[in-house]
Amino acid sequence: MSSSPTPAQPESRSPWRSLRHRSMRWWSVANFVSNAGTWMQLTVQNLLVLQITGSAAATGLSMSVQAAPALLMSVLGGAAVDRWPRKLTAAVSQALLAVIAFTTALLVALDRLDMTSLMVLAAVTGMVATVDNPACALLGNDLVPAEDVPSAIGVGALVFNAGRLAGTALAGVTVGFLGTAAAYFANGFSFLFVTAVIPFLRPAAGAVRHVVEKGGRPQAAMTVREGITFFTRRPRLLALAGVTGISAVFGRNYGLTLAVLVTGPLAGGAGAFGTVSTVLAAGGILGAVLGARLRRPSVRLVGALAAAGALLQVVAGMSPSLAVLLVLVLPMAVVESVSDTAGTAVLQTDPPARLRGRVLGVWGSVGTVWSLGGPPALGLLMELAGPRGALIAGGLVIATSIATGHLLHTRRTPAPAALRRPALETAA
Repeated sequence: MSSSPTPAQPESRSPWRSLRHRSMRWWSVANFVSNAGTWMQLTVQNLLVLQITGSAAATGLSMSVQAAPALLMSVLGGAAVDRWPRKLTAAVSQALLAVIAFTTALLVALDRLDMTSLMVLAAVTGMVATVDNPACALLGNDLVPAEDVPSAIGVGALVFNAGRLAGTALAGVTVGFLGTAAAYFANGFSFLFVTAVIPFLRPAAGAVRHVVEKGGRPQAAMTVREGITFFTRRPRLLALAGVTGISAVFGRNYGLTLAVLVTGPLAGGAGAFGTVSTVLAAGGILGAVLGARLRRPSVRLVGALAAAGALLQVVAGMSPSLAVLLVLVLPMAVVESVSDTAGTAVLQTDPPARLRGRVLGVWGSVGTVWSLGGPPALGLLMELAGPRGALIAGGLVIATSIATGHLLHTRRTPAPAALRRPALETAA
């Protein structure tokens, strides 16, 4: 007598399900250490520039110099990630970042660091990051089955925020007791820790494997153009870029818009904005947990969440008091974080495995345009319409654009044959 089939196990929606895999646990620990070290260095670097130059503008310039290489070089970095073994690429890039951190630490300790050398080191860091960012992002996804990728991305967002909080706090303690150079040394050792962990990572059963083809596919065919072509001919990726881009320009820059709103029309001080920032951070963490529960995110979900966040932004712009604004800020941050997690999951899983590095490279270049151009555009809008007007107008632009895009897509998409047939038969 044959036994009855075993009932299928229900699919897990736990936000922590990616941590069932041992390598993913180690990778999360390594990322936490690395993020903490990076935020220590970034915090100290801003203070260091101020000490050397006494100029806030120079501080902003150093950040732009580090981000600028992504504008042109991300596509090349993504191609390198596709061309070479992922673990090797991530390990080498982390080791190079360690060398840069140790070099900076030595120059600081010897009092030989000037603005020129700091800018050069920042630019080199930015160039290495164009390879390191997609390599590390995709390496984490390579460790878990496809259905657990949203969980891996959500856990990564939590690790990032935890590392940011820890690194920022440790920066002050480290500089106070050990000096500025110690923060750079600590960051260098954090990169070495990640480099040491990478060789021991093993993909879980069902994980999508990144295979570097040596004989069947010529290396010359793995071009940057192939990644750009795939991206520009993939409607859902273009839609994702459109939603993310318009949201980045007219919303999301809450550190700018809400700061002006709180300290201006709402007559709050720095402490009040600190409270708003804390609520934003808490909402981001909660949103990352909720986003990690997703199993099959879609561009439609990203658009719906972005539109919902835009409408919340409109209401926030009309807040009569700080208390009302605080009530709205939490769901705004939650919706933004879930949308980011869903969008990242689509971006990193939609392309074929052999193209994912190059697609992330294209995305990095496009995203740099938004990050560099968004704040000045939003600042100009606030100059013209004020903080309330900027929040309201920006939210309406985002929601209207997404709704219009959805309507156009619905009209262009033909109905399935199975749905058209009854109408034809009736007409006949």
